[in-house]
Amino acid sequence: MSDRTGSKACRAGSSGIRRGEAVAGWVFTAPVVIILGVFLLIPVVMALWVSFSDWGGRGSPLSGRVNFVGFDNYTDLLFESGLGARDFGTAIKNNFWYVVLVVPLQTALSLFLAVLVNNAVLKGRGFFRTAFYFPSVTSSVAITVLWLFLFTGSGVINQILAWFGVHGPNWFNDPTGVGHALLANLGIEQGPEFLTSHGFLNVSWWDWLSGPSMAMTALILMAVFTTSGTMMLLFLAGLQNVGHDVHEAAMIDGATAWQRFWKVTLPLLRPTLFTVITLGLIGCWQVFDQIYTGTAGDPAKTTLTPAYLSYSRAFRQQEWGQGAAMAFILFFIIVIFTAFQRWLLRERTPKQPKEKRKPAAEGAR
Repeated sequence: MSDRTGSKACRAGSSGIRRGEAVAGWVFTAPVVIILGVFLLIPVVMALWVSFSDWGGRGSPLSGRVNFVGFDNYTDLLFESGLGARDFGTAIKNNFWYVVLVVPLQTALSLFLAVLVNNAVLKGRGFFRTAFYFPSVTSSVAITVLWLFLFTGSGVINQILAWFGVHGPNWFNDPTGVGHALLANLGIEQGPEFLTSHGFLNVSWWDWLSGPSMAMTALILMAVFTTSGTMMLLFLAGLQNVGHDVHEAAMIDGATAWQRFWKVTLPLLRPTLFTVITLGLIGCWQVFDQIYTGTAGDPAKTTLTPAYLSYSRAFRQQEWGQGAAMAFILFFIIVIFTAFQRWLLRERTPKQPKEKRKPAAEGAR
């Protein structure tokens, strides 16, 4: 009887300690929860309401003068054929090519730089790490102004290209798509009818195939230049967590340097690779400050992005409902791309070979 009473008292004491720890945990985390709720959760919920309303930016979005319009702001952007919908489709197309080119290039370059500065043979590794990372901590406005100077018609980049006999374009004033320019060199200046008469988001497939414009290409190079340093540090941390014994075992098995990298190092960097690609996708789909300070969507809307168009539609044209709807459409695009690359980089368990069943007659014997 006394043993049961003692065990009950112990359980009651342990449960009381757990309740006290839970209360203490909530007390310590309450300030952060309150701050996140006030400055993050509530604004997101209000922005979601604005995307379903006709709020014009005056007064409170919760006042009785604001009407609920349902999915009208979304359908106007995705399924109508007005100027606003065409601009949104153009922005999605521009940003799509930006993502498709920037994310692989910055990932490959940052991984190469991380492997380079992680090499013990390299002298002055600290200097190179700082030099490669320095563009990432420089103001994006300053980098954009520098890029505008370098890529002018008579800028340094075109002068360097002239040394090789290449006549460089007037980068930030040329709306020609790189894909269309390459096809024009092959004598193809007009697309077939099934590409020009059909499309997606009010943009013909022929225009989708135009690729990034010369101006957007310059911005793509700038993004790779400024973000590779940050991604390099993430890869560097992942490389330093790979034990030397793993490489030594692979060397003993006779693996070459490339085989060790491809079969040993890269699979162990899968979590880091997922982080780098996810951050790259989010950053590329949200590109704004380079457009705002550099091109404002010009030339001919070939550098227009959804983030900048959302800002322009809301703050300049006072169409807050459509601006908020663009932001949430962009959010769902980022979620879809992130989920897809998570599925692509998932760990796959090798399939076990199925044992061949013996014939029944042989088993009977």
